[in-house]
Amino acid sequence: MSKFRFELLAQDGAARAGVVRTPRGDIRTPAFMPVGTAGSVKAMLPQSVRETGADIILGNTYHLMLRPGAERVARLGGLHKFMGWERPILTDSGGFQVMSLAKLRKITDDGVRFQSHVDGAAEFLSPERAMEIQRLLGSDIQMVLDECPAFGASEAEIEKSLALSMRWARRSKAAFGEQPGKACFGIVQGGVFPRLRARSAADLQEIGFDGYAVGGLAVGEGQEAMFKTLEATVPHLPVDRPRYLMGVGKPDDIVGAVLRGIDMFDCVLPTRSGRNGQAFTWSGPLNLRNARHAEDASPLDEKCQCPACRQFSRAYLHHAVKANEIIAAMLLTWHNLTFYQDLMAGLWAAIASGSFVAFANGVLANYETCARVGVDWCTGS
Repeated sequence: MSKFRFELLAQDGAARAGVVRTPRGDIRTPAFMPVGTAGSVKAMLPQSVRETGADIILGNTYHLMLRPGAERVARLGGLHKFMGWERPILTDSGGFQVMSLAKLRKITDDGVRFQSHVDGAAEFLSPERAMEIQRLLGSDIQMVLDECPAFGASEAEIEKSLALSMRWARRSKAAFGEQPGKACFGIVQGGVFPRLRARSAADLQEIGFDGYAVGGLAVGEGQEAMFKTLEATVPHLPVDRPRYLMGVGKPDDIVGAVLRGIDMFDCVLPTRSGRNGQAFTWSGPLNLRNARHAEDASPLDEKCQCPACRQFSRAYLHHAVKANEIIAAMLLTWHNLTFYQDLMAGLWAAIASGSFVAFANGVLANYETCARVGVDWCTGS
């Protein structure tokens, strides 16, 4: 069986183009991972997700442990077979969802006791159990259990939380054990405090991981603070391992993070937006609910080759959205995922050709402008 490894193929400034080699296939980086929270990318067939250009998807440990259960998925052949996706899968540890969704949680050094948001049942998630669940699911990249403190916590609170996360990281790595061809990623925490981020990165490298994620961002701190935190964090990460920014994000977030040396991303934004009538295009975001699209016979995006753009007009998509037709969610989700994968391919090519800044400026001209004039990313323009 081939080994998991990262190859850096080109660099333009801090921006990197590379490939993650896995037994289930290569992952081109910069990479965007569509989110398949509960074993499906909503409104999409697995083959449709692949047709958008995705090399890897994300599954969620918290949701899958509650329903249908990791042991059941294992009995049925593992997550790849269960959901009909044979390429790589990354599973998060479930820690973020425990902190944000679970009821009556109690955090101790042992782990987290909480009530399920599904049925109120008592549950327990420890570093060892988080890794056991991911092993049962059979994912290719498995994340350590960490604590993600709420935005606005003090430096002292973040420091205490970081110490717990680093203890959990060590236990998670030990529990991961030997899984040939699979990878275990550590998660850098530390809030927006450079000193703590540097300490976390150093501690994780001492433990030794196949890749390094930056967690605890995109939780309310704002883009400027996120970028400053990346600038203080990424230089402390090894150059020969993939770098993953968790839960990000908008197109301009991704471009800015690639500029600062990030390789991998995931976010629900393209799929959730598609289900709510919003589309990302090379000309900026669009809200298909707006009446100005009602008689517009032009395609959603002339540069896009997805089914929504090849076969349907903006007028039809507007109608389908307004009529709450299921096809609207399907087509706009397909389009948004295609846009994100096209963006990744464009970033890769620009880095390889030494033209990253020019390409990035072309993207940001539409998306940063929208942000400056107050466009709400949940409603579009």
